Amino acid sequence: MDTVGVVSPDAGPGPGPVSGPVSLAVVDDDPMVRAALGMMLGGSSGITVVAEAGDGEEALTVVPASGADVVLMDIRMPVRDGLSATEELLRSHPALKIIVLTTFDTDDMVLRALRIGAAGFLLKDTPPARLVEAIRTVAAGQPMLSPSVTAQLIAAVTGADSAPGADERSRSARSAMTGLTDRERDVAEGVARGLSNAEIAAELFMGVPTVKTHVGRLFTKLGVENRVQVAILVHDAQG
Repeated sequence: MDTVGVVSPDAGPGPGPVSGPVSLAVVDDDPMVRAALGMMLGGSSGITVVAEAGDGEEALTVVPASGADVVLMDIRMPVRDGLSATEELLRSHPALKIIVLTTFDTDDMVLRALRIGAAGFLLKDTPPARLVEAIRTVAAGQPMLSPSVTAQLIAAVTGADSAPGADERSRSARSAMTGLTDRERDVAEGVARGLSNAEIAAELFMGVPTVKTHVGRLFTKLGVENRVQVAILVHDAQG
């Protein structure tokens, strides 16, 4: 199975972009995986592997000390899993960009990772060229999910919306959505459908800069960091 694609250049506001070379940390409990990623990415132009960690607990110390811009974070690890580590790191270092590594077909924690602010996810068998592209995309401040697969990802991971806590998430999301203007709601629904800013602008008869402004307001009003989280919240509100 191939990796989820990357968003288009007009993806809109997101975490602050990294200027210059990208500093990368790799967190995985398999030493061979860490070594392979380090060798592969260390030779890529503009990417420097500055740290490695063997579990989530180690990552809490190693990653901040390394000054990494982007983290490749395995989900399933001993001592502390990648989900818990991602939540803790983003709580104390919100500008950090974390890409979750997963097998996807058996992993039911991807959506939870995105909810807490992960910039996206990659499958472990991602081809090297796409891995490099994804790291650069996230470093540039864009969530690493293509509009065409956002809805598919949400559906695949949430299943039939029967997971524990689904009702509470739905109530919370509906409450958040009540604070939006009609136009902001229209834009949010466009984001949730995987439309680019240009496509939303055409559909709503708005200028692209105006759409970008609305997306920025959505981030503030909904308390989210990227378009993926907007899509998830809209999905929850409709659940």
